[in-house]
Amino acid sequence: MTDHDHDTHDHDTHDNDHHHHHTVSYADAVAEMRADKDEFFRTSHHSPLPESERPTFTGLPYFPIDEGLRFEGLELRPYDGDEPVSFAIPTSDGKLRPAVRAGTFRFEIEGVPSRLTAYTFQNQPDDGAVFVPVLDATSGSETYGAGRYLDLDREDDGTYDLDFNLLYHPSCVYDARFSCPLTPAENRLSVRIEAGERLAEGAAH
Repeated sequence: MTDHDHDTHDHDTHDNDHHHHHTVSYADAVAEMRADKDEFFRTSHHSPLPESERPTFTGLPYFPIDEGLRFEGLELRPYDGDEPVSFAIPTSDGKLRPAVRAGTFRFEIEGVPSRLTAYTFQNQPDDGAVFVPVLDATSGSETYGAGRYLDLDREDDGTYDLDFNLLYHPSCVYDARFSCPLTPAENRLSVRIEAGERLAEGAAH
């Protein structure tokens, strides 16, 4: 079972909420998305949680929202690194998934120039959407050691909005039956990204 089964659902939910953003604050919109996701985890047949854990699920833990960790209007620049553009990304269950380095985002966090590579997968629709897994200085302690994910859609003007408040954990955090892409080393940020989903206290992976 691939991790993107439920992640696609989550992302679609976010898109459907997008038209509400002009009537509610950013923080309220994010809170609404998180409440929807908790309900999905608790009640959906497609929830990544094992069935036995769903009745007692009380919600996912998050860092506080930090609007300074939203980067809007980023250009996806052609990939210019040393790695092959076409490659196989390892997964949590020891497999390989054909992937492509679609390009690179550049931005600054707390004055630190940073970059993240965006990926696409084989048989993915060519609609401009990209997958951005992220490692940072919280990985392996407050957040999952193999990284957290972002799914980014291309905006009408061709740019992308990269919002670390929307970082989410892969499904294999909850159930090992899921096959989740592992974050390539090139997407390790040196700073702490205290935004998005985190692990519960004492649940470091």
